[in-house]
Amino acid sequence: MEICRRKDEIDISELDPFLAELLRQIPPSANPEGVPAAEQRLFSPPVNDKEAKICAEWKLYVEPELRRLFQTATETVAGDLEQLNGSEKSFANRTLRIPSKHADAWLSTLNQARLVIAAKYNFTDRELGDHFRSPIGSRRDLSLFQVNFYGFLQEFILRESDGSQKAPED
Repeated sequence: MEICRRKDEIDISELDPFLAELLRQIPPSANPEGVPAAEQRLFSPPVNDKEAKICAEWKLYVEPELRRLFQTATETVAGDLEQLNGSEKSFANRTLRIPSKHADAWLSTLNQARLVIAAKYNFTDRELGDHFRSPIGSRRDLSLFQVNFYGFLQEFILRESDGSQKAPED
């Protein structure tokens, strides 16, 4: 897999079928439905439960807008991922081109997917910080790999977004 920036796009090329499938899993992985811990993590009010009025206002006014923003970002990512659904040979390496203007949607959706997966599998901080764990022997192991892979993509998108806004040096 190679990642680089070309003009107004982030190109992820030489995607093998495994990584292409992990990318296709971003939108469904970002859905917190049926995972109460993920819902709580994504939509937690800014104060503790003792502040009932503030929590009620948060749930009424802020949470619906957050859900709309998350949904819009996820739809943008899903649209970009349609490039990986072609009729090419199933074992051929693929290329994904992400328009730079979609970077914020990708960052949001990747973050949401990481939070949902981590909540669903109740990963500890130690597990999430262990970047050298390599064997994938279970669905849980695969999910941890997925969280780390999505984090890697976030890091690259952030680095490229920061780089695009720096003034050229003389």
